[in-house]
Amino acid sequence: MRLLGAVMLGVLALVLAPLTQAAPAWTEGTHYAVLSPIQPTTVPKGKVEVMEVFSYACPYCNRFQPLVTELEKSLPPNAQMVFLPAAFSAAEDFPMFQRAFFTAQVLGVAARTHQAMFDAVWETGELATIDPNTQRLKSPLPSIEDAAKFYERVAGVKAATFLATAKSFDVDAKVRAADAQIVAMQIPGTPCLIVNGKYRVIMDNLSSDNDLINLVRYLVDKDGKH
Repeated sequence: MRLLGAVMLGVLALVLAPLTQAAPAWTEGTHYAVLSPIQPTTVPKGKVEVMEVFSYACPYCNRFQPLVTELEKSLPPNAQMVFLPAAFSAAEDFPMFQRAFFTAQVLGVAARTHQAMFDAVWETGELATIDPNTQRLKSPLPSIEDAAKFYERVAGVKAATFLATAKSFDVDAKVRAADAQIVAMQIPGTPCLIVNGKYRVIMDNLSSDNDLINLVRYLVDKDGKH
């Protein structure tokens, strides 16, 4: 995937660093950016949205996934985690996985298949984008038909139903909205965290998992919705 070098190093540092480091004072422009304009959120009224912009085809998102799970568990009751798939790396199959996620979302199975999709790409190889022998991108890359077979096996959604939904107006609308929002939020690469449509976490300036969790909680509290 295409990811700014500093962000990539920051993500790796977060995944590998111990949890015991003390958090610094959080500073706008250093640890988080304020978005303008503020982006709409999808969570119920009274909730603070914590969004991960990601792709199943992104190796750094896969490494980041355990921390995302920990972050979600650590959120206060007034915060809710959501996921927005990116499509800016067509060469690495991001658009297909974006469409697959939104199709699963429309069909109501995205949440319970989220980790299984990462595993299918990076563990079992069912939807792998990298050839394990050459360490190069596969040709052809996994298709939406391949994803449909995965969801039929894992979620019990008929492949024909999945494919018809993938081509539907609802999924097309979600894809267009996601692409526009990712541009508006100036997402530098994946993974990326956005709090309540207002704050983008600058991960390359964080030194530990604990820093990230504490910063997100700070931004949740900062928004004042309790």
